[in-house]
Amino acid sequence: MHLNNAALGGVLLALPSGLLTSLPIAGWLVAKFGSRIVVICAALLYACTLPMLGIVPQTWQLVACLFVFGMASNMLNISMNTQAVSTEALYERTIMASYHGLWSLAGFSGAAIGTLIVVLGIAPYQHFLIITSALLLILSIASRFLLKEDSNRNEHQPIFAKPDKSLINLGIIAFCSMICEGAMFDWSGVYFQKVIHPDKTLVAAGYTAFMSTMATGRFIGDWFTTKIGIKKILQVSGALTATGLLIAILFPYFITAIIGFLFVGAGVSSVVPLVYSAAGRSKVLSPGVAIAAVSTIGYLGFLFGPPCIGFIAQASSLRISFALIAVLGSAITVMATRTKFD
Repeated sequence: MHLNNAALGGVLLALPSGLLTSLPIAGWLVAKFGSRIVVICAALLYACTLPMLGIVPQTWQLVACLFVFGMASNMLNISMNTQAVSTEALYERTIMASYHGLWSLAGFSGAAIGTLIVVLGIAPYQHFLIITSALLLILSIASRFLLKEDSNRNEHQPIFAKPDKSLINLGIIAFCSMICEGAMFDWSGVYFQKVIHPDKTLVAAGYTAFMSTMATGRFIGDWFTTKIGIKKILQVSGALTATGLLIAILFPYFITAIIGFLFVGAGVSSVVPLVYSAAGRSKVLSPGVAIAAVSTIGYLGFLFGPPCIGFIAQASSLRISFALIAVLGSAITVMATRTKFD
């Protein structure tokens, strides 16, 4: 479409706009109809919207499709996490982090498939059609095993209600963690390039280090949570995140920055899964609405944190902006200490 950087940035706002718009709608749909039907419908919409992104010829059409794609993405996110909360109730232990570990694994897989598609010279719409076909096949198999009833679902429970203090605290914890995640996703490469100054082939090493420990941490996080509890895990997670960022800031060298980013990945790995798990057991709201409420607060950090880092870095330096992110990392520990977990 020959968009310049500014126009592309504006177009890409459509996806988070759809995501945020769907947050209250997703929670209401899950509470009203149950997570199973929302998972199936959202997955169908998500998969079938994808090819349109590679077909539409006009910019406004791309914006519209990205908006719907964002809505479908988050409806699937909320409903699947509600299914995960119900599955946890059957296991009678925390398994949420492992679910999110599979999400991280899918991220690696998607990047690898995308790289292969580019090497083979396949057009985007053909690539998206292949992925859509795979998603529909997966859905046709997996949907048969979805739980038909959500745990802690009470038809007399209000769908819309004011979140209690614990849910608000969980949202703040998610907010702080997602800002740290967003910083790593969008700024880790820039930090290495402008502060660490490695060889050009190693600019992405920090991001790779972060992603490796984040994915690994999610697969082992459930075991640790079962042993020592959600509160202690979140307290340690905040400390690891802040410590890792401070190491990268105070010792801006390749090896020390890698070590710091490894700490950050381990720190943020289990925060969001555990927050969703705790929210899903709310006594005030139904699981889907509670997860949506916490997600609303958390996603604000993910969406607006990275731009704020850029503004602060422009006004001062990238190291100072990362130092402020480290403060938010330590806030995870503080808020976890002040939050009651069932």
